[in-house]
Amino acid sequence: MNQKGKILVVDDDRLVLATLTHGLSQAGFEVIDADNGDDAILLAREHRPELALLDIRMEGKSGFDVAAYLREYLQTPFMFLSAFADEGTIKQVKELGALTYLVKPLDIQQIVPAVEAAFANRPKAHSDVAKAPAATAVTAPVNTPVTPPSAEAAAPATSADPLTATVAIAIGLVMHRHSLTRRQALDKLSQQASQESLSVAAVCERLINAQEVLAGLGSL
Repeated sequence: MNQKGKILVVDDDRLVLATLTHGLSQAGFEVIDADNGDDAILLAREHRPELALLDIRMEGKSGFDVAAYLREYLQTPFMFLSAFADEGTIKQVKELGALTYLVKPLDIQQIVPAVEAAFANRPKAHSDVAKAPAATAVTAPVNTPVTPPSAEAAAPATSADPLTATVAIAIGLVMHRHSLTRRQALDKLSQQASQESLSVAAVCERLINAQEVLAGLGSL
């Protein structure tokens, strides 16, 4: 059943951890969870996840400590979840090369598309790296944005800010909403752009803006 990818989820709040684990499992991901940084590192070494979703402030090793280990020794991409968005935290997030940074409180309906987008925009070789022995695990640095090959012509220039990966984020949203593959989601966006005589990037930007408006309304 779990064929979308393997994710390590780390949060010292047991309720948050259970919610994330259940939601991502229901969305089709294989989830490995830990409620502290030390266990997270051990599990990452054992299971070689393709993506890590990390809380930042935890007792013992912080999410930053775990991220540094994942980047240096396992080449595992990671995203951060945190209730803090101060300048110092954001600076460290960027220095570590996180794929994105999500500010709590968050609904699972917001997290799944972000995870879908991260998988859509990951280095192509990473899935092979996750299955290889540690000595051969080599891939692109996690702070290097990578555009899906089929979207290169349509995507705008990438930057170090993951929030500007418009096409990849939109692909993730469409994948989640319509249960499509990455290629099918891009084809759907391209078809919509063609019908409206717009660029794919413009259609993606509009979709993301609409999603943010809906997210801001909360539960109706």
